[in-house]
Amino acid sequence: MRFDFDRLAPRERYKLLTALVIPRPIALVTTVGPEGVVNAAPYSFFNAFSHDPPLVVLGIERRGPGVPKDTGRNIDLTGEFVVNFVDEDLAAAMNVCAVDFPPEWSELEPAGLHPAPSTRVRPPRLAEAPAALECRLFTLLRIGAGRELVIGEVLAAWVREGIVDPATLHLDLARYRPVGRLFGHLYCRIREVFTLRRRGFAEWRAERGD
Repeated sequence: MRFDFDRLAPRERYKLLTALVIPRPIALVTTVGPEGVVNAAPYSFFNAFSHDPPLVVLGIERRGPGVPKDTGRNIDLTGEFVVNFVDEDLAAAMNVCAVDFPPEWSELEPAGLHPAPSTRVRPPRLAEAPAALECRLFTLLRIGAGRELVIGEVLAAWVREGIVDPATLHLDLARYRPVGRLFGHLYCRIREVFTLRRRGFAEWRAERGD
């Protein structure tokens, strides 16, 4: 079965892409608007992009042609944002932040969330988040009239005590408990993991007996 994307409507492309590209990490992005209102909105068109320089990428759909979402507008105006990661305890509040509140409303109070001060950027991180990345706008690309591609440079990371070993930087998944985005109204937990060790070419040949 083959799907030609130039023959699919945008909504059909969305359904197919979001069903196949799973699970996706969730960025609960905090920004500050021109009137000082703290905005928090979740995005799953998100991932780490590079470690040197340290970059993350965020896809933001506009409300309509020429009408940006609060997150995209705020990043464009201030050049700063914070990516808050979502664990199982934060999932319900993240879903409240997905409500289309008007720009003069902050999602934090309805979602029961609390701001915590950042050190390198103005937008606060979320006190309830297991981890957060303070980001500065690296570049912003407007993809047609309906989408923005935000690339942010990571300036600092906050991680809840006990999740990462400060000496080895090894992460404890049992204490992190992130959730991922699937499609529709579906999300997933990370409860089962398995190991596949990457081998060099010489080792791979030796295992084959070459």
